[in-house]
Amino acid sequence: MNYTHEVEKMCSIAKGPNHGPAPIPEEGKWVKAYEIKDISGLSHGIGWCAPQQGCCKLTLNVKNGIIEEALVETLGCSGMTHSAAMACEILQGKTLLEALNTDLVCDAINVAMREIFLQLVYGRTQTAFSENGLPVGASLEDLGKGLRSQVGTMFGTKEKGVRYLEMAEGYIMKLALDDNNEVTGYQFVHLGKMMDAIKKGQTPNEAFEKNIGTYGRFENAAKYVDPRKE
Repeated sequence: MNYTHEVEKMCSIAKGPNHGPAPIPEEGKWVKAYEIKDISGLSHGIGWCAPQQGCCKLTLNVKNGIIEEALVETLGCSGMTHSAAMACEILQGKTLLEALNTDLVCDAINVAMREIFLQLVYGRTQTAFSENGLPVGASLEDLGKGLRSQVGTMFGTKEKGVRYLEMAEGYIMKLALDDNNEVTGYQFVHLGKMMDAIKKGQTPNEAFEKNIGTYGRFENAAKYVDPRKE
């Protein structure tokens, strides 16, 4: 260790009490984190790329400093979706500190990693007060049946109004309008359930018809429009 001349000339003064780091809540316990292996929890981080063209939601399940589970969801950039595939292979098995200092291919995923790191090391996780945390695989609950990300996609213009394109329920096929041309409901197909049905042996047409649903005051509307064509 090198010291400046000024420090070398100083006399020694004894250090007072050292209570260590403040404890943080981790999976139902209060933990004083000294090393990366002291960190456990499941949480989410949101990141964005430099031009803010796309974003990433990153979910990690960390046990004793090791990433046991990773869910990478991206939106808005075609290149980012391929980056997510690489990042998900990179993440699991690394320590939390390794992952923070690894290039996760895409700016948005790197930023999400930074944000989730802060939550984990400060004890601001989803499992802070959950005894033993959540089992590996818990992040899939965010996706629902069919294991598809829940996405909301809406488009609107001042001249032509709003178009619902994708909701949590699925792909929007028709919008229902009332006498004032205001949206009162919509018809959708749940693509995740439809694909599961096809894999189980149903014909595509049968699976399609059985997974169509409606929301709101869809029946007996004054008018129906295809939001992608009309």
